Amino acid sequence: MDKTDKMNKTDKRQLSIVNYQLSIILFLIVFGSVSCESYLDREPDSIIGENEVFKNFTNFQGFTEEMYMLLPDIAKHSWCSTFNWGDDEHQYTPGSRYVAYHFDRGNFRAYINEGECFLDRSGNNRIHGDGRFGRSIWSGSWYGIRKCNLGIEAIEKGQMVDATQEERDIVLGQLYFFRGFFHFQLMQYWGPMPYIDRVLGSEKFDDPRPTYHECAQKAGDDFRKAADLLPINWDNTGPGRRTMGNNELRATKMWALGFLGKNYLWAGSPLMTHGAAMGQVANRTYDAEFCKKAADALAELIDLLGPNEDQTQYKMVPFENYSDLFYTYRQNWRIPGSTEAIMRSPSYEGNSRWRQSVSYLPGGGGELGAFGDPERLYPAANYVNMFGMQNGLPLDDPESGFSTTQPWKGRDPRFYYNFVYDGVKVVSAALTPENEERWRYANLYTDGSYRTCNSPNITGYCMKKYIMVDCNFFDKVSDAFADNFCIMLSWLRLADVYLMYAEAAAQGYNSPTGKSSLTDLTAVGAINKIRKRADVDPVHAKFLGSLDEFMKEVRRERAVELAYESHRFNDLRRWLFLAEKPYTIKTRQEFDRAGTFDPDNPKENEVSAFREVILWERNFDSKHYWLPIKDDEVYLYKDFQQNPGW
Repeated sequence: MDKTDKMNKTDKRQLSIVNYQLSIILFLIVFGSVSCESYLDREPDSIIGENEVFKNFTNFQGFTEEMYMLLPDIAKHSWCSTFNWGDDEHQYTPGSRYVAYHFDRGNFRAYINEGECFLDRSGNNRIHGDGRFGRSIWSGSWYGIRKCNLGIEAIEKGQMVDATQEERDIVLGQLYFFRGFFHFQLMQYWGPMPYIDRVLGSEKFDDPRPTYHECAQKAGDDFRKAADLLPINWDNTGPGRRTMGNNELRATKMWALGFLGKNYLWAGSPLMTHGAAMGQVANRTYDAEFCKKAADALAELIDLLGPNEDQTQYKMVPFENYSDLFYTYRQNWRIPGSTEAIMRSPSYEGNSRWRQSVSYLPGGGGELGAFGDPERLYPAANYVNMFGMQNGLPLDDPESGFSTTQPWKGRDPRFYYNFVYDGVKVVSAALTPENEERWRYANLYTDGSYRTCNSPNITGYCMKKYIMVDCNFFDKVSDAFADNFCIMLSWLRLADVYLMYAEAAAQGYNSPTGKSSLTDLTAVGAINKIRKRADVDPVHAKFLGSLDEFMKEVRRERAVELAYESHRFNDLRRWLFLAEKPYTIKTRQEFDRAGTFDPDNPKENEVSAFREVILWERNFDSKHYWLPIKDDEVYLYKDFQQNPGW
């Protein structure tokens, strides 16, 4: 079997308590996923009983390990990157293969049975040689919820007989975490769902869909139980010492507290509190009580880190190592995330050569990108504008110092990390002057070579958050894509914890200086902690006079720090911005070069005729705040109703 079709070696070590394949077999035999005819063909001694599966930690953990394998690897779920669906990215495509194309056109049904989308995968969510394409949120969550309930019931019935209390607690903590997590993922995209907290048998099931707050409270109860049962670090436990050093992908107290806070913050957000209403002024107030709960959960996590983030295995990475969060190269398939990633999924097919990375190459199907899919992904200029100045001010602030004649000067350092802008040197190798020298520098000015190639750059920017600039055909780094180049998105990283805490504390306590009683960190202090890492000035005093002004900076900081990590779509929805201008508009920037072009210092280069042009406007309405449920699922029973408008 080819190396890229196998689970990467690091993941195999990290999930090595028992053979994973055995856990699937045990589950299928015991719980009826094989046919009656299959049972008739088996020898009586070959059937493993239910009590055997649950009797000890090794067997039970094998059953539990499948939960991790149900998590989609979002970054590599498709042949092409297709997970940023907000106002952040423009996809150039010669066809309509990818779901981002359809979402821009309001067709949210396009995710259904779509193999290119991590939301749904034709109902197939088991891992039977289907690699990274085999997992999705919809089917995997329901399947995982049932497994959680089977495991929780087994422990309640005393079937884990050959185990210590610590072993029971760790297994039970994982089950409670995943039951809450899978429900939360369903709620996040499709709205409130019946909260299944029991093993369903042959009885009639007709639970109506609850309110979002009712569902969120039950998920919160499960996350709280998980947080009370799970360790901070598996290596410091009896069961974890058996797999010392290979536990970093297993659920911890920090996972549970992080998602406890996220669950409550989402519940307190405007969409979940007031619903989607078009044609009138949106009510964007928060539910303060849910926000206080969120702030307390996140504060509990922050307090465990210690004042210098030196009391656990989690710590924000220095900015000089920022790329470690998003990709690794020649590190033996090491999963990105470093010390900052709290929750990650196993990474299948660590090779990102034919996946997400190729989508970002600045060239087209020839020259710079002489391989891969023809689709290209470019940062929408309107989103790039979120990246303000190093002095901490947004571009449109009169005191920011931003100039349309030198638009690359004095920007937030994360601007330079995330984007290739006009004049940046891309190719270092020797080039022939007659037709290849045009690729040396990113000629992104109007009618420049980077905007007129085979798949033209339409927006005026290229993205390099997940790729090195020398990953191009000429520098030949691209030849090593098949060797240890791995892209990964974390489900939760520490910077996001601080950002969520800032939002929850500000909204819960109605002030930029609001804070939970469990920590000394204020809402604005959390934002400044993120900015300090990137060498950006603190939030200016002019944004601290009112909650509304402060929230503008909170939202902008989320956009900048979590750019292109699959957060924006859900943030715009929960804030009730998705269907309203200017968030429905994607733009490009046009400009001409002026003055002397300095190839060694592109930040200082001057331009003229700088202008913003609408590239695409999305026509959304209130129905687009929730995804449609598949019709086959809606027809299961009367009270399981479709989302409004679909």
